[in-house]
Amino acid sequence: MQPTPVISVTVVTTPSNREFQGSSAMEKGMLFFIGFLLVSCLELAASEDYILYKDPEKPVSRRIKDLLNRMTLEEKIGQMVQIERTVASPEVLKKYFIGSVLSGGGSAPGPKASPEEWVDMVNKLQKGSLSTRLGIPIIYGIDAIHGHNTVYGATVFPHNVGIGATRDPELIKKIGAATALELRATGIPYTFAPCIAVCRDPRWGRCYESYSEDPAVVKAMTEIIPGLQGDIPANSRRGVPYVEPQTQKVAACAKHYIGDGGTVKGINANNTVVSNHVLRSIHLPAYRASINKGVATIMVSYSSLNGIKMHANRDLITGLLKKKLHFRGFVISDYMGIDFITYPSHANYTYSILAGISAGIDMVMVPLNYTEFINGLTFLVKNDFIPTARINDAVKRILRVKFTMGLFEKPLSDYNLAKHVGSQEHRELAREAVRKSLVLLKNGKSAKEPLLPLPKKASKVLVAGSHADNIGNQCGGWTIQWQGQSGNITIGTTILTAIKNTISSTTEVSFIESPNPEFLTSSNFTYAIVVVGEPPYSEGVGDSSNLTLPHTAYSTITNVCAAVKCVVVLITGRPVVIEPYLDSIHALVAAWLPGTEGQGVADVLFGDYGVSGKLPRTWFKNVDQLPMNAGDTNYDPLFPFGFGLAF
Repeated sequence: MQPTPVISVTVVTTPSNREFQGSSAMEKGMLFFIGFLLVSCLELAASEDYILYKDPEKPVSRRIKDLLNRMTLEEKIGQMVQIERTVASPEVLKKYFIGSVLSGGGSAPGPKASPEEWVDMVNKLQKGSLSTRLGIPIIYGIDAIHGHNTVYGATVFPHNVGIGATRDPELIKKIGAATALELRATGIPYTFAPCIAVCRDPRWGRCYESYSEDPAVVKAMTEIIPGLQGDIPANSRRGVPYVEPQTQKVAACAKHYIGDGGTVKGINANNTVVSNHVLRSIHLPAYRASINKGVATIMVSYSSLNGIKMHANRDLITGLLKKKLHFRGFVISDYMGIDFITYPSHANYTYSILAGISAGIDMVMVPLNYTEFINGLTFLVKNDFIPTARINDAVKRILRVKFTMGLFEKPLSDYNLAKHVGSQEHRELAREAVRKSLVLLKNGKSAKEPLLPLPKKASKVLVAGSHADNIGNQCGGWTIQWQGQSGNITIGTTILTAIKNTISSTTEVSFIESPNPEFLTSSNFTYAIVVVGEPPYSEGVGDSSNLTLPHTAYSTITNVCAAVKCVVVLITGRPVVIEPYLDSIHALVAAWLPGTEGQGVADVLFGDYGVSGKLPRTWFKNVDQLPMNAGDTNYDPLFPFGFGLAF
């Protein structure tokens, strides 16, 4: 109900105003009429100034209804569009009423852009949206999947596979909160994370984005969602998105719905062939948990399920996700996701729009040719191929998230949080995560002769391998660039630096990336630390049919371990071929993709902290065994799921 202004009129009568008191009834009536007109005009003016959807005191449902009733078809369709920052401008956002902007992998306002530059970019775009007739703010999104990984100098946490090895939901919640704070410090309120895929085949190039092959572990790690968004209130309705409003929290995105980790041969965006029972018992539990925790958005997978493209799968998006699971946030496509509904991609874009929107996708990550999408969807609605009710449903969901998180009340950001990007507090948290993620697979030629922990005092120590002094390699994909990049690409502590920080000042440390046998036999090293692994990669490029390391990695292991007692530290996003070399290795540590805080590796190697990580996935003997997961018939791994030595 709109507030009515209360006007109090007091008439003071004294003996001197007898002339007024004796006025005619007509004069009194005229005075009353003028007063009535004055009150009516004030009420009308107040009514015109008051806009219900802008009132944060009103229920979200009423604000949505009020705003939706004011919107034209063009404004509604604009809300359903997400475009890349490289094609966005204030003018474009204003003209087309765009609802969202994203930074694709590696897309930044400039090389080594500061938090302040990020804030300026987002604010500039936001002001374009606020200048529209209705002033609906954009929601800016980015792939912050192991920290705010696109931003130079941000804290980069271990990738999800390493977090799965910790089995520590409280730790991942803290990581979520730290990531949210660094996002907000750059003006960004929305991350395309977490990935809650259950990777069932390590040949998949995104397997490191999965916490585990075990759905129970993945489900437990959805605790990152309240870390990112805030704890959902106890009285919240099931399925309603919750982001703590006007705070240092951000909207999360559970992805990729559904079955992305179960594709045939682990091929990215391939077909997942499963029974309904396997779908619901393996791939669905983490989505149920995410919805119960108030996740704001869910992203659809590129992959197919039993031959049906997920971006066109109405039964699973509308039928299961929205109706049966009561998800009331918005469903977003993947990058150009609807294009791949057809083969070849984009072969019939009008059909792709029809299929995707009809399936239940609410926001489309277009991301470049937005006018083609807007024109196509407008045509389909105006010609009754897509009902207005479907458009209204999509826009209601988008507005629900924007209202819930307080975007209308606080659409712009300032520089006050910039100090939190890469803060020491966050780096210490990442260092703790690295320590807890390490899995000790072998320790000594026998249990009676352990090599770890290493002595800090020794005459001469060798550090070798391509990943010992390379921050880019130890961070992996989705770091600064989409596919990642070797080299000193951001601020952090390499494992070599960490070793030098930890070891005794009297110990001589030699670093040679690929030492030759002659040098090794003549140098009389006390022990060696070999740090090798996979080169950085992300989706598509990272798919591997053989899961071998580069040849130089194996030759380094062979040469060093033949001459010196060696501990091999593997920097990989998944289990790799190691069985043929295992006998020659004295100690073996899986460090996954630890991120910027390599000091956590040295903390464990030298015994300042114990080792506690457990394998989040089965380690195979050879790739011919794949796919192989715990509970399978003929389960014969090199190291079983859950394995991990301790000291």
